[in-house]
Amino acid sequence: MSIVFIRAAILYAAVIAAVRLMGKRQIGELQPSELAITILISNIATLPVEDPSIPLITGLVPIFTLAALDVLVGFWSLHSWRVRRILCGKPVIVISGGVIDQKKLKELRYTIDDLMEALRSYGIFDISEVQFAVVETTGALSVYEKTKFQAAEKGDVGANANPEDPPVIIVQDGILIPEALNRSAISEKRFAEILSNKHLKTADIFLMSVKSDGTFKIVKKERQL
Repeated sequence: MSIVFIRAAILYAAVIAAVRLMGKRQIGELQPSELAITILISNIATLPVEDPSIPLITGLVPIFTLAALDVLVGFWSLHSWRVRRILCGKPVIVISGGVIDQKKLKELRYTIDDLMEALRSYGIFDISEVQFAVVETTGALSVYEKTKFQAAEKGDVGANANPEDPPVIIVQDGILIPEALNRSAISEKRFAEILSNKHLKTADIFLMSVKSDGTFKIVKKERQL
């Protein structure tokens, strides 16, 4: 019995160390790839505990191998927008301009009950109060309320009287996102003009967002020393 206790304690410490190695986000909401790694680690850790005849090293090696693999994939995805899309998917807009995109909900297998449950977690019980909503890659719903239903101080000063969707990110990590550009208030021609006027290439941009009125913000990539 004491051997089982010691093996369980060692594996417990190993799993904690592995999760810490993979980063703080593991403790919060998980991306699909992170969830897969976490499930695998938890299953592997139980085997040497349940069967004392299995060498302890048989559990420790795959645990740290998976943790190292997750760190490697994380580093790779950090430097590649396409890799992030493959591993984690992409956010999906389910409400835009106050209109529900039923096709997107169906693709996500997201029922109206799921949508309303998520909205209630924000204290929203009337879907007509929502201007914009997006299902994140973690499955969480992010919500942007219509102006008149936002905090009272905004209404008091008459800010943003006309409801509008939040800015659209059209360039991320030096890569243009065509579908986002199509949703934005600027055309492909206008985008090319902006880059030409600022003497920039798409690869020079770290982040570019466009508001519904066509105004934009560009964050240039920092030069690597």
